[in-house]
Amino acid sequence: MSYNLAPLQNLIDQFERMQGIGNKTAQRMAFYVLSLSDEEAEVFAKAITDAHTKIKQCKICCDLADEELCPVCKDESRDRSVICVVEDPRDVVAIERTHEYNGMYHVLHGAISPMDNIGPDQIRIKELISRLGDGVCEEIIMATNPTVEGEATAMYISRLLKPMGITVSRLAYGVPVGADLEYADEVTLSRALKGRSLI
Repeated sequence: MSYNLAPLQNLIDQFERMQGIGNKTAQRMAFYVLSLSDEEAEVFAKAITDAHTKIKQCKICCDLADEELCPVCKDESRDRSVICVVEDPRDVVAIERTHEYNGMYHVLHGAISPMDNIGPDQIRIKELISRLGDGVCEEIIMATNPTVEGEATAMYISRLLKPMGITVSRLAYGVPVGADLEYADEVTLSRALKGRSLI
């Protein structure tokens, strides 16, 4: 006799659909949900529903927001002359954690990937271009991922911006702290050399 409870299996299947969640982790998550009291389960379900219905895209930078503008776009103390372009809202969180950047952001929600049928029109490039019409932005920092898709997206956007006279820079990539040089690949070492700075 097989041990198969349809509602439990459905819950496991839903968790397993999440990126990076395998079957064992999905099972643990499902059993955690089953261990919740009715009240706790309602709070958990409401948190999911609220996040899904109340979070939208900021009308300026396309980052996640629960109002018309995200916290960064609302902050008058931020430097509006610099826009950091990222692929994903999680990248904004990562950069903000450094406490080193005080400019604005633009979230593309993806990268150009012909293999996945994602072209420039499927990501938020038009919204970026329309933001630049006011002449406030002086520099765009391309902080797309160091992948083929991220590089292609950065190159495509930099070509679009060249006629506008806006400086386009790229994040420096190099050897991570604590890593041994012998294990770094050639592209990483090449970028580390090109992006070197004075000490």
